[in-house]
Amino acid sequence: MTQAPLQQFYIPEEQSIYLLSQDDARKLKAWVALCQEKLERLGYRDIELIGKGAYGFVFAGVTALGDQYVFKFTRITLPQHLQDRLEEEAFMLEQVAHPRVPGLIAYQRVRNQSILVMQRAPGWNLEEVSLREGRLSPRLVVRIADQLADILRNLRQEKGPAGKPIVHGDIKPSNLVFDARDETIALIDWGSSVFAQLDANQQFVAASVMELMSDNLQQTNARLGDVYFIGDEQLNGALSSPRFDEQGAAGTLYALASAQSCRFGHHAIPATSLGLPVEFARMLDGMLDPDPRLRMQAGDHFIREMPRMARAVMIDLPEPAELPLVPVWTRPSGREIDTVVYSSRKAFLREEGVAETLNDVNDVQLDRYYKNFMQGMGETEKAFLAAVSRLGRYPVVGGLAVRWEREGVYIDTTLNLHDPALKPAFIAAVNNMVNLARAIYRQGIFKSCLFNARDTLHLEREAADQPFVLDPNMQLRYEVSAVPELEDRSRLHSYFEDGPDPEEFLVLPETIIVSLEALNDIHHTGMIIFEALPHHLKIHSYYRLLDPSREAEFKQRLEDILAAVGLIEGLGISGFMKMPYKDTRFFPHVEAQPERFYPRNPRQVAELSPLRESG
Repeated sequence: MTQAPLQQFYIPEEQSIYLLSQDDARKLKAWVALCQEKLERLGYRDIELIGKGAYGFVFAGVTALGDQYVFKFTRITLPQHLQDRLEEEAFMLEQVAHPRVPGLIAYQRVRNQSILVMQRAPGWNLEEVSLREGRLSPRLVVRIADQLADILRNLRQEKGPAGKPIVHGDIKPSNLVFDARDETIALIDWGSSVFAQLDANQQFVAASVMELMSDNLQQTNARLGDVYFIGDEQLNGALSSPRFDEQGAAGTLYALASAQSCRFGHHAIPATSLGLPVEFARMLDGMLDPDPRLRMQAGDHFIREMPRMARAVMIDLPEPAELPLVPVWTRPSGREIDTVVYSSRKAFLREEGVAETLNDVNDVQLDRYYKNFMQGMGETEKAFLAAVSRLGRYPVVGGLAVRWEREGVYIDTTLNLHDPALKPAFIAAVNNMVNLARAIYRQGIFKSCLFNARDTLHLEREAADQPFVLDPNMQLRYEVSAVPELEDRSRLHSYFEDGPDPEEFLVLPETIIVSLEALNDIHHTGMIIFEALPHHLKIHSYYRLLDPSREAEFKQRLEDILAAVGLIEGLGISGFMKMPYKDTRFFPHVEAQPERFYPRNPRQVAELSPLRESG
């Protein structure tokens, strides 16, 4: 049988180590330990893994003199031409001299492993800040914008050994490190950077007539940055230009102002609805506009006028607490939560008959999270998927079901957040998801489960034609409500009410289905997902029993499900989710959120605000 397209399963950029097979997890841990050992042998101390992505791993360490350095390793499993990019990154970083760009220290090879050593910028990356804080204040967004514009002005100057503008190619929140002490940013990760082929006026940049006549200027040298933030030109293979970084900057500033993790939501949640200064908001919407001429005009305005806009007097105004549009429960947990999002029934979000334009692009990151999730979708549909994915960046378990009808959107949720300190930022993320859903005009059902990867069970087998063998100590975890949580039984959200999922390919054995049907009659909330690979079965689950009097029966049904895993045949995914009750929220369609700007006289607004702190 042909293998099912399993890559549709995870939207996150990287898998939790708890989702890897035992063998893969062991290899990863061993390789990380080896990298740390190599760095310690080179004389560095306090080594820690601080990041990982499609191409490699990033460690931090301290020199004998107390200097903070960052060390970048490529994944040794990558083809050689991708491993060589680390040396190219070192060369490009060497061309940049700017106080907001941490400098190159060294590029070295230790045996077959390349290591890039750079200065470490103090602070947290802005994606982490955004997840923790939610929407950044308009004052802070403008301050960050001013610094970004300054870096971009520097990069487009034709200077340095090559005498050509430099394109960073991957400007996004996680590549900007923010130092809260003085609110400064540093631009990191130059793995997608190239020398520009076109200048900001779209004229060829070439040192000689021979270069102008060469084939190199007919073919882009651009690399693919993060597809959640780069503009259309870079995504579609245009010749590289400083305009690419304007697009990355626009997407980044929009995401920070709106508490999103992508640029795509600007039609439904425009910059003019985010409480930003009027001129700045309209400029940002212009930079994100579908019309290339408008984008260029707004980009020119950004580069030229940002210093003036940043001089305007701005203060952080008191904001009322945002109320969740759908229920959000906070249940503090003593356990570590590694949330993973599984979403299904999303094929209907794709446009009918859209040509597959990116099939020939051979790029790890593109394969990872663009072709398989978002190609063929409109901007708002992409933003909605990214908003659901962002929920999984919080310690949360539960699920949601979104049903689009002609008259509007029906949303069922059970969202249990395990860190109360993150609730305001999480509510902003949830409300964005709802407002994006309201701006989608089509009919269909979307479902998403959020589970703790640390609870995933892993079963191994030698070959695809052999049964999976259960470890006798394995069990499906569940929580029990202290007292019965009873509702009208007719409001239960059944496992089976929407029928089999058209996007899931694994047919479960009848024994498991019978047990699931029996579970359906016991009052609980939760989900279970089976993911069958040739040598590996993952069982993801989250269960909360809401009727303690039936615990013995509930536990027995879960044991029956596990006992039957040896009967599973074929490859693919099958998942079931149950809401505790139907508390469906209805929202009429809204094409775009209304305008809301930063006040012309912020001090007066602050003085009149009932939220102003006394004394």
